[in-house]
Amino acid sequence: MQTVILAAGRGTRMRPLTDRRPKPMLPVADRPLVAHTADAAVAAGATDITLVVGYEAADVRDYFGDERGGVPVEFAVQSEQRGTADAVRAAASHLDPDEPFVVLNGDALYDVPSLSTLYEGTPAVGSFRVDDPSSYGVLDTDDGGFVTGVVEKPADPPSDLVNAGAYVFPAEAHDWLDVAESDRGELELTDVLAATCEAYDVRGVAFDRWLDVGRPWELLEANEWKLDELDPRIDGDVSERAELDGPVVVEAGATVRSGVVIEGPVLVRSGATVGPNAYVRGRTLIGEHAKVGHAVEVKNSVLMEGATVGHLSYVGDSLLGRDANFGAGTKVANLRHDGEPVRQMLKGELVSSGRRKYGVVLGDGVKTGINASLNAGVRIPTGGTVKPGESVLYDRIDEREAADETDGRDE
Repeated sequence: MQTVILAAGRGTRMRPLTDRRPKPMLPVADRPLVAHTADAAVAAGATDITLVVGYEAADVRDYFGDERGGVPVEFAVQSEQRGTADAVRAAASHLDPDEPFVVLNGDALYDVPSLSTLYEGTPAVGSFRVDDPSSYGVLDTDDGGFVTGVVEKPADPPSDLVNAGAYVFPAEAHDWLDVAESDRGELELTDVLAATCEAYDVRGVAFDRWLDVGRPWELLEANEWKLDELDPRIDGDVSERAELDGPVVVEAGATVRSGVVIEGPVLVRSGATVGPNAYVRGRTLIGEHAKVGHAVEVKNSVLMEGATVGHLSYVGDSLLGRDANFGAGTKVANLRHDGEPVRQMLKGELVSSGRRKYGVVLGDGVKTGINASLNAGVRIPTGGTVKPGESVLYDRIDEREAADETDGRDE
């Protein structure tokens, strides 16, 4: 089945992590987010893949090259992020117009068995059951269980099945991509789904597991999912006086020094160093060439490439961008005293993360001075600095500076 994967968007809700790279290229365990989508597609039956790229397209091109898992990869450019139907239309010249095609969101995780079921027949749309569907696109179904349409963010949802952004379209849908602009000014793939529902019985395929990675805390959740799947192995240099417990991967070229305790699932990537006398636990990714120094504790966090937490610091439930650097004694708060979920500013509004424990989000190149303190839910912009001894209580990203961009896909 020919497959289109949407990877053109920046992802403004992920700021500052997407200031210098597209959201689908954010790290999830040992590979970018979109690589998990592509690998799941290959396992499910994709015969060729077209990646739709736009913002920072070179990152995606350089990573994938011309094949993935033996399946050829091509690239289509969506120069303006005008919506998901426009993104697929950008890929149309790479597709056989006489054959059905699959469309997947490149910033979502899909369980492979369910995705394989989706690939088994045309047409179909993936779904996932949620407790509160009102903030999603919700699928409407008939008495026979076939999907009859999708309702965006309804006050009175017709079902608890939300659109998982995974579609199998019939060959005729190539002619249905020229849709009108929606009320929010986009060309929506859901309009193509509506046309398909009028012409066909559309299967609804319920996913056993699915995650839409649109906000920073969902990147943490994505890493928790994929780090749980680690098969332990030690290929790097681990001191005899280090203690590793549970599923831990130390890649070739990584170093774990004396006195370190690591409680998996933890992935220490090539070129990274941990210790001496550090404590790492709770589904943590230590990226390539990242450093965790003396007497540092890192818990359930993502340290991206080149990030450094030098010594005497604590990082919990946080996302540290590339080449971020913590001065000695920097501490992260990750828990509200009232026990309520931590909230974070997104597009000018305080939004609940749904997480009781949630720390900070740092852009690339952020530097903190010694003994700095960062409050739960705080974001520090790319290249930002925190003074020695300073307590950062509130978000430091001015949402007015962000362009009102879409992700080239359904929000």
